[in-house]
Amino acid sequence: MKNSTRFLLMLFVACAIIFMSVYYTAGQFLGTEYEVRVINGFSNNSSLPLVIWCVSQQDGDMGGRALQEGDDYGWRVKTNIWGDFGYLCTLKWDGKRRSFEAFRVGRDSRRCGPLNKCSWLVKEDGFYFSSDEVNWKKHFSWC
Repeated sequence: MKNSTRFLLMLFVACAIIFMSVYYTAGQFLGTEYEVRVINGFSNNSSLPLVIWCVSQQDGDMGGRALQEGDDYGWRVKTNIWGDFGYLCTLKWDGKRRSFEAFRVGRDSRRCGPLNKCSWLVKEDGFYFSSDEVNWKKHFSWC
């Protein structure tokens, strides 16, 4: 191999590494594992469960669950460098229905914090996010 060809190959590899380290967050690039939870945070719905059904581009149909007050539905996500996949969940309760992305690599790899925890608390007035299950921030309402 000529020196100029070797130099160009090394330059290409170095540029590719730099591009990937800038384009992808550490979690995406290294295959970090995240814990995702959706928690029924209703204060008085013992007769009406929160119904949740999730699907993902990576795992396909994950099935449905009926969550009573205080119950949760959780799973682990391992990121990869092949794409910005997500987990879409549809929730139903008392005639209300809402779909949302419970996890998306590009959005959540940083905001899920050092614990790699992405938690959603679903209440009568909306959906709250937390990376530590102590500090909750409302992200959207049912409608």
